[in-house]
Amino acid sequence: MARPKEFDRDDVVKRAMAVFWEKGYEATSTEDLLRAMGIGRQSMYDTFGDKRRLYLEALQRYQAESGAQLIERLQAGESPLRAIEEVLMAVAAETPAERARGCMYVSSIVELAQKDPEVASLARSGTILCETAFERIVREAKRKGEVDRCVDERKVARFLLATVQGLRVMAKGGATPEALRDIVAVALTSLKSR
Repeated sequence: MARPKEFDRDDVVKRAMAVFWEKGYEATSTEDLLRAMGIGRQSMYDTFGDKRRLYLEALQRYQAESGAQLIERLQAGESPLRAIEEVLMAVAAETPAERARGCMYVSSIVELAQKDPEVASLARSGTILCETAFERIVREAKRKGEVDRCVDERKVARFLLATVQGLRVMAKGGATPEALRDIVAVALTSLKSR
């Protein structure tokens, strides 16, 4: 008879997510994961199957949490354009440690999407979620006259997602907060009503 699990799965996945987020998939060893999760090797394999399955679950959790945060930030406040600005500026406002850690979603695309169809599929679903959130807020900004009425909402949504991802990569690469704020300023200028 199998022994009952003596750990909280959500907590363990959250701890694994933190390790994968910091180190990436390839650089994370099983020992790194076991140390962080505080469980035994057999418990990890019995629960998750292998490191890759654990990574996929951690990546799904990351995407769900970060997607929910994006939607919440975009829906906060009266001004859609201000909400977009706050989302973009949040990257520039991160601490050096946060900037160095980067974005697990972007890192997964760079590291694994070309090699792993399941990671590629998760990346596509994350992209659709973020683009849809940006598309909604751009539509609202158009309705309120905050952005040029002739902008294509889908194209602008893709531009905003690429801007966020680019900011994350530059931040991880050591760009200064000032450089990141400059990028945000140019992105916002391109959106404003004329």
